[in-house]
Amino acid sequence: MKSINAVRLGGAEVLPLVEGGKGVSVSTGESAGAWAAAGGAGTISVVNADSYDENGDVVPQIYKGRTRRERQEELIDYAIRGGIAQAKIAHERSGGKGRIHANILWEMGGSERVIEGVMEGAKGLVHGLTCGAGMPYRLSEIAAKFGVHYYPIVSSARAFNALWKRAYSKAAELLGGVVYEDPWRAGGHNGLSNTENPLMPEDPYPRVLALRKLMRTFGLGDTPIIMAGGVWWLEEWQDWIDNPELGPIVFQFGTRPLLTQESPIPDAWKSRLLTLKKGDVYLNRFSPTGFYSSAVNNSFMQELRERSERQVAYSSEPLGELVARYGVGARKREVFVTEADLQHIKGWEAAGFTEAMRTPDSTLIFVTPDRAKEILADQVACMGCLSECRFSNWSQRPPEYSNGRRADPRSFCIQKTLQTISHAEGPDQAEIADHNLMFGGTNAWRFATDPFYSNGFVPTVKQLIERIMTGR
Repeated sequence: MKSINAVRLGGAEVLPLVEGGKGVSVSTGESAGAWAAAGGAGTISVVNADSYDENGDVVPQIYKGRTRRERQEELIDYAIRGGIAQAKIAHERSGGKGRIHANILWEMGGSERVIEGVMEGAKGLVHGLTCGAGMPYRLSEIAAKFGVHYYPIVSSARAFNALWKRAYSKAAELLGGVVYEDPWRAGGHNGLSNTENPLMPEDPYPRVLALRKLMRTFGLGDTPIIMAGGVWWLEEWQDWIDNPELGPIVFQFGTRPLLTQESPIPDAWKSRLLTLKKGDVYLNRFSPTGFYSSAVNNSFMQELRERSERQVAYSSEPLGELVARYGVGARKREVFVTEADLQHIKGWEAAGFTEAMRTPDSTLIFVTPDRAKEILADQVACMGCLSECRFSNWSQRPPEYSNGRRADPRSFCIQKTLQTISHAEGPDQAEIADHNLMFGGTNAWRFATDPFYSNGFVPTVKQLIERIMTGR
């Protein structure tokens, strides 16, 4: 195994190991601070992070606003207070070592206001800003305002080229590194383009090499590239280390820090990670963001898949093969489906899936009455956690505050499910974890096969980094 040497990241010498950001109360100050204390770069998430009351208890994020716009203001306030709280904890736990980064999703509702509010309230505590889930052109401008380095997250050289030419070239001195997030292997939301096949992962080496060649044309040959997604044992990446063709490479770990003593996720989630098998994590297109995402194939994902499978095309008038009459809703408003689909509908209704819900694509999905009530209630309760949401049809752009399409019942409220799973407690933890969105990288199955985790061993962050440094 090649020796793993420190790199210069954000103006400091650190281990070439970065903790990946995981939103909604998962990448906390405890975890990030411990990662930095061990010599790497820890990452807090400021995507609806937890804040605390005077007793140190988590403040529940309860929304009282009557409109979506009012509730989004509450969400932004929660996010700013939570981000500041986590930055303070990370700073204290780090003991002044390593680097502390803050991660924000560009497509989060009010993202610019959130990151600026956190940076104002945590001056001097955060050394760098990372941002993806969109094209964060203004990231460099915000970083320059607060005098910190920035780390854009991209999935291709093409994306970085656009960001550099439009904005980043004006603040080149603060570009601390470029995160290449592999769109097939990284956990959470991924940057697959419409031309890339989610079932055919590409080798990351040529893609990262293309990114480096582009960066060299901009004079960024010594700026680190942070490889994110699919990294487990560093001995599997020896060809990347000290490789003059690739230049400085740093490795990011997002999934492995989930299973540490400092990780805040519930014990049931940690236990589930230790039982995953290859193929239990997969890319799906159900997210209300419109991005692909990588998550555990639990009952939550299975129910979403089944919704879309119980789906038929319809028309408001006879059209082509759409000639069979069907009544939708309590008023039985007439639509037309194919004769074959009418038979499918009768079968679904006999099985209890009696509620037809319209989608933006002129289709109907069939769910149980209880599920239909839940979907409608979640859509009405939207708090604008995204800049645009397919599930609720929310958009934060005035004056309509709508994406202009019908709300999509094939998706889900991402804020609700992530808050629920990250705060699960008590004897029902396992059931809660199974019935909510459980993000993870596609290599998460390796927890069960890696001897480091034998007999259910859960390391501290320090122990995990020591293990990573051995390469094995």
